[in-house]
Order: sequence, then structure tokens, then C-alpha cells
Amino acid sequence: MEVEPLLEQCERSHFRTRGPGGQHRNKVDSGVELVHRPSGLSGMATERRSQEENHRVAIFRLRVNLALEIRTAPTPGAEPSELWRSRCKGGRLFINPQHHDFPAMLAEALDHLAAVNGDPKRAALWLGCTMSQLVRFLKDEPRAIAWLNEHRQRQGLHPMR
Repeated sequence: MEVEPLLEQCERSHFRTRGPGGQHRNKVDSGVELVHRPSGLSGMATERRSQEENHRVAIFRLRVNLALEIRTAPTPGAEPSELWRSRCKGGRLFINPQHHDFPAMLAEALDHLAAVNGDPKRAALWLGCTMSQLVRFLKDEPRAIAWLNEHRQRQGLHPMR
């Protein structure tokens, strides 16, 4: 989901943070928390002195949390998204885990893994990347690889390392 429609579905709160950062951090409500009303999921940031910077970080964290928690079944026979295809060349994935596109790609990968019962080989084949690239991509967000391993464990399969 793009940022503007997402923010329309969120409650935003500001608060003062404690700790290092000088007087500015202790005098201004620089902490930001966004709560997605439909899901109850949130994203919070307090480490920056600027409320605007914390807002950007909170949005990113909320998008990652949504990607981890909300599954959408892929349309049978459909191809990977244009975003995925633009980041996957020759079976290799090119994305930094800090990049704006990371949460959307993470959601797409997890949706396809869920659709094939946690089989990374089948998901990677559909997504057009290698299994090792897919697993490496999931390891960029530790909760994603944990999700996959929990899914596989429930089915009696060995964890991906």
C-alpha cells in the first residue's frame, strides 16, 4: 500500500522521548507512533531528534509489520508484480532492506510462500528468483525467516537456515 492511503487509515500520536539526544529531544514531542486502525498493527520511532524523521521511520516500520502479518492470496496464473520483476534480474534480487520498496516485496514473497505451504523452492520458481536468493531476502528481516520456519515447523518440515 502506498503511503498516503495508508496514513488515512492510521491514528498518529506524538510523545516525548527520553535518553540521549540533547535538550531538543527532551523538550519536543519527537517520538511518533502510527496505529493502523483496520489491523491494530503499529509502527513507532523515537531514535531521531526530528519528528519528521521519526514519522518516516514509523511509516516504514508499520509497512514492514503489515507485510509480516497480513496475507493476500495471489491470483492463480498471475505473474509477479512489476515491482518484483524490476528488482529481480537473472534470478537475483536487488533490494536494500532499508529501501522504500522492501515492505511491498516482503509482502509479495510471504504471500507466495503461504500459497505454496512454505515451500521456498516453489515460491522462488514462481517469483523468478533462486531459492537461495529468496531465503537470503527473507533473512534481511529476521521476523520473516522466523515466520517461514514456524510455518514449515507446523508442517513437520525442517527450518531454512
